[in-house]
Amino acid sequence: QVQLVKSGGGLVQAGGSLRLSCAASGRTFGIYAMGWFRQAPGKEREFVAAITWSGGSTFYADSVKGRFTISRDNAKNTMYLQMNSLKPEDTAVYYCAATQRVQVVLSTSYNYWGQGTQVTVSS
Repeated sequence: QVQLVKSGGGLVQAGGSLRLSCAASGRTFGIYAMGWFRQAPGKEREFVAAITWSGGSTFYADSVKGRFTISRDNAKNTMYLQMNSLKPEDTAVYYCAATQRVQVVLSTSYNYWGQGTQVTVSS
């Protein structure tokens, strides 16, 4: 089993920044990538960003490219999502997840999920 513990989130004004972190522990051997997803009220969960376990490759949804940056600290087994220039439409519950599969943009590929955290961007 892999445990994912997330921190960060909260309320910020439009144009502001927040950082989310997600620490992985347990049987992390075999994880291919970690990712961030979000779900707004009344909407389906959507892909935000992902990074391979080695940190060598990153993937972003078009809606966050140029504003969000995903990174990881291999020594700490921790993944980060730096969110800049936040918009009200970024408001959602954010989840971190880990997958052993290569299709990193699909939520169905992910085996392990952390708890959600609310990010609210006020206009």
